[in-house]
Amino acid sequence: MNIFKRLYAIGKAEVNSVLENFEDPIKLTEAGIADMKDQLTESVEALAQLKALSIRKKNEAEAESLSAKDYYAKAVLLIQKSEKGEVNAADSDRLAKEALKKQTEAQKNAELLRSETEKLQDECEKMQTNIHQLKSNISKWENELRTLEARVQVSEATKDINRKMTQIDSSSAVSMLEKLKERVVQQEAVSEAYSELAKTGKSVDEEIDSLVNNADTEAEKALQKLKKTLKKG
Repeated sequence: MNIFKRLYAIGKAEVNSVLENFEDPIKLTEAGIADMKDQLTESVEALAQLKALSIRKKNEAEAESLSAKDYYAKAVLLIQKSEKGEVNAADSDRLAKEALKKQTEAQKNAELLRSETEKLQDECEKMQTNIHQLKSNISKWENELRTLEARVQVSEATKDINRKMTQIDSSSAVSMLEKLKERVVQQEAVSEAYSELAKTGKSVDEEIDSLVNNADTEAEKALQKLKKTLKKG
């Protein structure tokens, strides 16, 4: 039973329902391919039997043809022996006639077997063509199945993405962005606080030296400026 018979067996109403679901055609296709592979196996076995019969008929035809030649040779030999006086003429003629009858019968059998062999060979060629076509169809359907399975995967992935997208509305997206912004601001504030703590982490001596050194530097600058002024005056 092929896929179309399966579809028919399911029933029109159920078929329409099945075809609405993308997974069911995959199962139907797999079943159809399995049916065709079973049919292919049966066809190959039948072809082997048919070829065996054709070979047998061909061999039988050749055997009958050889038998006809043998009977003809025997008839000729009997006549020759009769003419030479080696055998009784009446017996020779009687047996030669029988040999010729068997020769004719063998020839007819050979012709009939050759005709049957030709018919069987024609049937073998037709069956071989059907097997090649069946193999081609199986390959085609398997490719279609792989394509169908890929489409199902893409469809499922797309459906999943679309479902997730529909669950995220604009308000929730804005809320997520606001929370992210608040988190960044908080992290920046924490970073600045650590920086302030680092600055205030100096010892009392370090603070005194810093101010003293800074004062000496300022005084040195003022002194140098005063000297330049006096030189110009």
